[in-house]
Amino acid sequence: MTSVATGYLLVFAAGVFQGSFMLPMKFTRRWAWENTWLVFSISAYLLWPWLIVLLELPHFHTVLARTSSHSLLLLGLFGLAWGVGALTFGLGVDRLGLGLGFTVIIGLTVSAGSLIPMVVLSPDELGRPKGLLTILALVLVVIGIAVCAWAGKLRGTQRDLRGALSPSSYAVGLAFCVISGLLSSSANLGFTFGGEVIEKAIDLGAREAMAGNSVWALMTIPLFMCNATYCVWLLKRRATARLYFLPEARPYWGWGVLMGFSWIAGFVCYAPGVRRLGTLGPSVGWAIMMATMIITANLWGVIFREWKEASRSALALLFGGVGVLIVAIWVVGHAGGP
Repeated sequence: MTSVATGYLLVFAAGVFQGSFMLPMKFTRRWAWENTWLVFSISAYLLWPWLIVLLELPHFHTVLARTSSHSLLLLGLFGLAWGVGALTFGLGVDRLGLGLGFTVIIGLTVSAGSLIPMVVLSPDELGRPKGLLTILALVLVVIGIAVCAWAGKLRGTQRDLRGALSPSSYAVGLAFCVISGLLSSSANLGFTFGGEVIEKAIDLGAREAMAGNSVWALMTIPLFMCNATYCVWLLKRRATARLYFLPEARPYWGWGVLMGFSWIAGFVCYAPGVRRLGTLGPSVGWAIMMATMIITANLWGVIFREWKEASRSALALLFGGVGVLIVAIWVVGHAGGP
């Protein structure tokens, strides 16, 4: 198998992991949103990233010492923006459901996260076939998102991720998703413009497949602080910390850790995959991962009957939007080809 083909497989795997990471939240019904999200935040943003660093990057302190303060500052700022995006991600998906929430958020994320690296790093490609195909794919992604979002509007009564009637309106949930989509692109921007850390890690003997975790470990620190602060505030305000001690909620800790594992597994696959896709890797890879996430999340949404009360027209729009996204993946695959 060629290096490029391996890159595509890794990016697809990243999308499947990322599109599935919130699925365990369906099984923590006795916990409030903040209970599950705090356990997930500890697992995804601290436990797994730094465990990987300790195991795979033994000279990480030297990597930090040799990295410019400018790169570290960029990673911190992108991580903070990503933190707000992740927080509103959880709130938005909890209100709109896995399928629709993912679709709106990821569509906006893919647009910003793909276009900015291409404009900054490969502006000469914009007028060439690869660049034009990438732009076409992004247009298709936006169209697919708009169709799926309209399907969600037609779905009728909104239910949260656990299946209960949501007290929040469709508009509030949609607003959370829009904010999240715009800010969550900071993940790819940090990876793209913080590449100095990865290069230093490789120079010090890190495996290329694992070197990208140096970026995720640094960016997830402000990510954790942002999410944990809000969750702790909610735990105090709603007096929901007691829910951690419910006897029937003991398995929920495992579900939260599993959420974190699935989340970080996506980025562990993404980093080496993108590096195999050539000059447009950050743009092409990000678009493929995001579209795969949307398709995966919508499949889970259908399997778990999030759309059981939807009309036939709403379902037709949903599947039509997903079909457009599949076409977008095919187009962006050609954009990254030789």
